[in-house]
Amino acid sequence: MTRTTVLAQDNAFKLGLFGANCAGGLAITKAPERWVESWDNNLAAARLAEAAGLEFMLPIARWHGYRGEVNGQGSSLETLTWAAGLLAGTREIAVFATIHVPFLNPVFAAKQAITVQMIGHGRFGLNLVAGGNAPEFAMFGIELLEHDERYRFAEEWVSVVRRLWTEPAPFDFKGRFFDLKGVIGAPKPYEGAAPMMISAGSSGAGRNFAVRHADCLFMNIVQFETLAQELAALRASAGPGRATVFASGHVICRRSRQEAIDYHRYIVHDMGDWEAVQHILSLRQEQQSVPMEKLIKMKERLIGGIGTFPIVGDPDDVAQTFKTLHEAGIDGMAVGLVDYLAELPFFRDEVLPRMARLGLRQAVPVAAER
Repeated sequence: MTRTTVLAQDNAFKLGLFGANCAGGLAITKAPERWVESWDNNLAAARLAEAAGLEFMLPIARWHGYRGEVNGQGSSLETLTWAAGLLAGTREIAVFATIHVPFLNPVFAAKQAITVQMIGHGRFGLNLVAGGNAPEFAMFGIELLEHDERYRFAEEWVSVVRRLWTEPAPFDFKGRFFDLKGVIGAPKPYEGAAPMMISAGSSGAGRNFAVRHADCLFMNIVQFETLAQELAALRASAGPGRATVFASGHVICRRSRQEAIDYHRYIVHDMGDWEAVQHILSLRQEQQSVPMEKLIKMKERLIGGIGTFPIVGDPDDVAQTFKTLHEAGIDGMAVGLVDYLAELPFFRDEVLPRMARLGLRQAVPVAAER
């Protein structure tokens, strides 16, 4: 079945909002205008993004904050219920839930996902996270497995979920991590199309898991200079068909390039929570997905967007950066803004038309923009 979601439409470069369910969004900053993750703000942002023609909303699964002065992301909305609410309050935009697979039994998750998918008439997807934050695992009383073992666990988890979505008869499942008897689930996916699955991965094991078991790799761009070669190698290893790849980023766009640079300096250097950065670095090193020497160079990126790819400039700069990323092989990007409601109208009015002229997106009818 064809997916009943705008993610199946024809924009060459898909766009979504990332992290709006978390206090501060992606920015670990003390700036007073930082994002407030209230339900009303999230629903308003989703409706504004939908009217602008953006394809999706993607949350972060977070269970405690990054300490420091403001404890960035210390408050967050749980993503499955968040997605259900947004889908009930919108008509076209796709909404993902981000889940740590070790924290949720696959039998329960399979039914919960289809329930949420039905609320959105097919517009729902899952972002699968193997996990790596030791204090969060301790909160749940769950063992943090060795890095590659987490993805072996995730493989079994996905296998159970997909069988529940497709097999009509009860089945037993015996693996290294699950021993399940008489497993059966109904209803099946909405109109026969399973929820889209994406998976974030920076390590080799994470990326291999995504290309084998998910519909899309959601990646962090660590080194732009080698991005095209990385993606070519990834797609060559994926076998027949072209692997879909989305990236994560944070955008600071202002009318002039200098204004954007100045605001980025204010958010990061003047108001950044540098104490929290040290905590983030220690957590990321434990996850072993990105080498420490590269992480140390990413301090600005960690404050501006928890390590996501920075896009700072005027509307022409931002649109051209998206074009360059697309030419390197990226199919779409989930982006964070310092204040989604305050900044999205300018992004809609100035960046999206430029992307349309560059052939990256279709023009949104004027009546749908407001």
